[in-house]
Amino acid sequence: MGRQHEHVRVAVIGSGFGGLGAAVRLRREGITDFVVLERAGSVGGTWRDNSYPGCACDVPSHLYSFSFAPNPDWPRTFSGQEHIRAYLEHVTDTFRLRPHIRFDHEVTMMRWDADELRWEIETSQGRLTADVVVSATGPLSDPKIPEIPGLAGFPGKVFHSSRWDHDYDLRGKRVAMVGTGASAIQIVPAVQPEAERLTLFQRTPPWVMPRMDRRISGAERWLHRQLPFTGAARRGLLWGIRELQVSAFTKRPKELGLVESLARANMNRAIKDPALRAKLTPSYRIGCKRILLSGDYYPALARPNVDVVASGLAEIRGSTLVAADGTEAEVDVIVFGTGFHVTDMPIAERVVGADGHTLAEAWKDGMESLRGATAAGFPNWMTIIGPNTGLGNSSMILMIESQLNYMADYLRQLDVLGGRVALGARPSAVGTWNRRVQERMKRTVWNTGGCTSWYLDASGRNTTIWPGTTGEFRRETRHVDLAEYEVVRPPRPSRTGKGASELVAEEAK
Repeated sequence: MGRQHEHVRVAVIGSGFGGLGAAVRLRREGITDFVVLERAGSVGGTWRDNSYPGCACDVPSHLYSFSFAPNPDWPRTFSGQEHIRAYLEHVTDTFRLRPHIRFDHEVTMMRWDADELRWEIETSQGRLTADVVVSATGPLSDPKIPEIPGLAGFPGKVFHSSRWDHDYDLRGKRVAMVGTGASAIQIVPAVQPEAERLTLFQRTPPWVMPRMDRRISGAERWLHRQLPFTGAARRGLLWGIRELQVSAFTKRPKELGLVESLARANMNRAIKDPALRAKLTPSYRIGCKRILLSGDYYPALARPNVDVVASGLAEIRGSTLVAADGTEAEVDVIVFGTGFHVTDMPIAERVVGADGHTLAEAWKDGMESLRGATAAGFPNWMTIIGPNTGLGNSSMILMIESQLNYMADYLRQLDVLGGRVALGARPSAVGTWNRRVQERMKRTVWNTGGCTSWYLDASGRNTTIWPGTTGEFRRETRHVDLAEYEVVRPPRPSRTGKGASELVAEEAK
């Protein structure tokens, strides 16, 4: 690589829940030779980026936090963005992570050096090398804006929900909200009172359940502070309820009919107009798309200054938005709540593996990994919240902590093997794992519910969701099974003229 660059044992990419969790776990494992490369100027990941009005979590606060960093002072049962971001700042300081974090270091390329058995990492601030890379960029980090004919010529303001322009005043404006996902149903009630007119472009109506949010009393917080086991018990109860719900999503989708009737009743309470009710009633099984939680979404849609266009945005002519069904709306500002690059993560184009191909090329027919963590052809590279680790009904922090267990054991195995060494996921092991996952996926509500969701990739395969309980995933990722990996040593000349790494790969065939 020419002149000497900084070398670390582990490079973590991203400082959201996954990256900070990895950093804490590394320190607890006694590993201090690591850096966290963060492209922005502060920690928080998706909870830093998403600061739109009304932004909050749809998982209960006591479950949406690290088990090793309980927070007795959550102010509400479902926390707002500012409280979650503050929690992540608190974790960063409590575990003394700031010396390890390199802010404004966007990773532009990572290449595996097969001779040195390490990763060459190029960032916006220079280069470094690492024995192991832990990619925690997250699936909800790169916004997706659809290619709409005429968008470039729109004279008004345009932004994505995760890149909210707080300097732009929506008061008295004609606002278009494009999309009806988890962000949109929080934005609509927040901006409806300010907007002169709000037009919602809805391709597919979501199922919406009441959000049982309330203030957590001072007495509850005092109890959790004085008797920490009460907070742990609360978390355990919240976890257990969600574990019991999983079989309806994964094995018996017909059991979700009762939940569907509750969601329908929730809509009927607020929406009295039969025509609007018809627009807002989904035609697919509840749970096929993420079930959304809100107590004020439907009431906001019933207000006189709101129009619901039950058709996707198809074209823009000047300041006129035209839906696929021909409906037109004159607007001053367009807010896209159109999701993220989940099944085609941009980071995959920046990872070059052992054979010189990018991860995006390796995943061109769909994302695949071993236990949601490692990919064939990319030694000593791991991802947090990788393929098929997402959840439809519980807290992603539970999945992240399971992956941190796997990461810790992976690093222990490298230490036990000794010397310069790498582990490469065997293609056969990756294939076996993914066939098992996809076989289980066949009868889940996400595959059989009759909807098209962001869980599915371009070929219609569900490469996003875990088709089981969080407890099952915890067991599957407790230890690294070395039989699923090729042990790679530095190449050395041999009697055959082949390098040792070539011989290892040959023996594995």
